[in-house]
Amino acid sequence: MRRLLLIPPDTRPPTLELPASLARMTGVEVGVPPARALPAFFTPGDTDALRAWLLKMVAGADALVVCLETLCLGGMIPARRVSDSLEVALERLKVLREVKERRPGLQISAFGVIVRVAHDNDPHEEKPYYGQWGRELRAYSAAFDRLARHGESERGALDAARAALPADILADWLGTRERNRALHLEALNLLAEGVLGHLCLTLDDTTPYGLAAYDRRLLEARADELGVWERLDIYPGADEVPCALIARALRPGPHRVWVRYSGLGGAETEMLYEDRPAGELVRAHLRAAGCVPAETPDGADFVLAVNTPGLRQAHRQPDFATVDTPHRHLPAFVDALRAELEAHRRVSLADIAYPNGAESRLWTMLQGLPLARLAGFSAWNTAGNTLGTAVAFGVLAPLVTDRAAHAGALFARMVDDVLYQSWARYAVRDRLSDPSPFDLGPQREAAETLLRELITPRIQALWERHFAGQGLGLELGPPHLAWPRLFTGVFPLTVTADRG
Repeated sequence: MRRLLLIPPDTRPPTLELPASLARMTGVEVGVPPARALPAFFTPGDTDALRAWLLKMVAGADALVVCLETLCLGGMIPARRVSDSLEVALERLKVLREVKERRPGLQISAFGVIVRVAHDNDPHEEKPYYGQWGRELRAYSAAFDRLARHGESERGALDAARAALPADILADWLGTRERNRALHLEALNLLAEGVLGHLCLTLDDTTPYGLAAYDRRLLEARADELGVWERLDIYPGADEVPCALIARALRPGPHRVWVRYSGLGGAETEMLYEDRPAGELVRAHLRAAGCVPAETPDGADFVLAVNTPGLRQAHRQPDFATVDTPHRHLPAFVDALRAELEAHRRVSLADIAYPNGAESRLWTMLQGLPLARLAGFSAWNTAGNTLGTAVAFGVLAPLVTDRAAHAGALFARMVDDVLYQSWARYAVRDRLSDPSPFDLGPQREAAETLLRELITPRIQALWERHFAGQGLGLELGPPHLAWPRLFTGVFPLTVTADRG
């Protein structure tokens, strides 16, 4: 494959630079739309410009990975906020038929995100009224699904939840969900027609009960009717899906993967932002990237090492009630990783013990291992985000032609997932004056100044400890924030091969 086109969900490093870097480390050229065409936070991208760019670039492309929400509604976050009609969204979707007609051999992999029911009352990533009515909308969501699944015994809870909400707000919120679900149903038709080669419909920040689960069942029923399950995945995930689909496009499977958990019961542990236990989540992410479980480590293409909580994820670490419990034994897990590396097996490490960053205790234990020899590393945001990224690293490891590019992608994850998400963003927050988690406002400049002061020395130290002395050099730009909030940092870095 020579060239891959990517239309991402937005411009954050994990959704744009990360998947692009995974492709580039294999020698593939990656084309992405101009920044002006892509969404910026909750500001929609330019869908007309995206269409024009796609039609212009398709002639020289071998594969396309496209976010349906960006193509049709201006972005993953704008898709929860804009008032564009279903008719307009479906008209924009037709460009995929057009590019397939122009280039029949083009591999088109698409993904859509089933509208989440946000856990936090975020008025920026959701519609503005969610900041006031989020709790009530979540109650309605759960009650509706419980009624749909368990019958009239749940009717009272749904009536009470509906009565607690202004009718116009509920109607608008449900209308947005129905429009996006209809877009996904049409994408299933494109899959059945052969326009799409593979489709992922994922659940972002989901729970066992809620409207996302209800939508999932409707989409699954339509998939049953169309008979498209061989080329379809519906599972919890979102931001990491471009990585999985790029891995699938560049290295078709099946790839055999040996999964090693940090505890004997790791597959049964509970996640905070997913609707299923860790083991089922792992299986879903393996399938999305074209992988199957291996019977033994010796028969595997790579080892997926998964650090799970003892019983259930928790937000704050250390957590000795549900995460760091006797249900797992981290020293033995680290010993096993060392043995795998010494046996020259490819190992990709997914740390899902806590959401939104690596586990500090595990990271400390890992310092005696040659971390630069890992095929992949991931520990960011939800368990799904982490798993999809780690699996993609593992799948693509045999195709790496640019050692510096691989080291850069690996190091970038350690910088973001360990140094920033697990430490620096909390250190910065503690030095600000009661910052909002949704919008820093005038404190953004101070936050970015603090970030540069705190994290830059640690980035350099991490490089010196694990990556220096291998014929590679590091060029580091000034760290800053992706959006006016602390949740996502940007760490411009380039790894180069020393000339000598």
